[in-house]
Amino acid sequence: MANRPKTSKNKNVLYASGLALLLLAGGYTAYDYYAGNHVEIEQVIPSAGQASPGQNASPASPSQGNSGQAAAADAVPADKLNGTWSTVDGSSKVYVSVTTSKETVNIAGDKVKGQWTVNVADPAQTKGQGEVEIASLNSGNNQRDNHIKSDDLLQAASHPKAAFAVTSFEGLPAAWKEGQVVPLKIKGSLTVKGITKDVVFDANALYEKAQLKLSGSTVVTFGDFGMKNPHTVVLAAENNLTVRMELVFGK
Repeated sequence: MANRPKTSKNKNVLYASGLALLLLAGGYTAYDYYAGNHVEIEQVIPSAGQASPGQNASPASPSQGNSGQAAAADAVPADKLNGTWSTVDGSSKVYVSVTTSKETVNIAGDKVKGQWTVNVADPAQTKGQGEVEIASLNSGNNQRDNHIKSDDLLQAASHPKAAFAVTSFEGLPAAWKEGQVVPLKIKGSLTVKGITKDVVFDANALYEKAQLKLSGSTVVTFGDFGMKNPHTVVLAAENNLTVRMELVFGK
């Protein structure tokens, strides 16, 4: 009889320990949802060995070509390239990525409008511009998305669109070839919240099956556009932001 209280006490301790473990596990799940990444980047120019647009965030190497296609590709006639191309709805996205103390979080915008005017004979006449609706940005977490679009950060209500205007393309080929990846540097001005900054996108371009595809990225900071780093007690964020375009154009 003297041992019963001790046994009961031990059971209570075990029960309390088990309950604490369950609460901790639930807390980790909530933390993972609110702080984790839920968006994978879909490349329009796949890396070598990929049969379709994948989720690797690194642009394909110019020497890789596309999906294992032979380097000796057919030249594309100038009349097929010249003119104004427009982004294809549903196939073009803009991404913003920030690395936190947990992992890199991607935010995707799928309401993208852009034009690329090509002039093979005179590359200086090649122009480009585009915009993304801030309201379309999605990280897979509504609470986080509302904060991103709030007046604390992107101010979607007063600045509903972010825009990019090209000033020059460097590396445009004299002749394009079907399925061959072309490395480019795209200089231009990026405007967010009414603030404009000159940037350079390291990019790859591709003509394939009557479409032009463009994949490229640049790095900016929170401060470039008047934003404070959203650092918290439990989660730190790097100051650098990667802006990435994955665009498909058609005539």
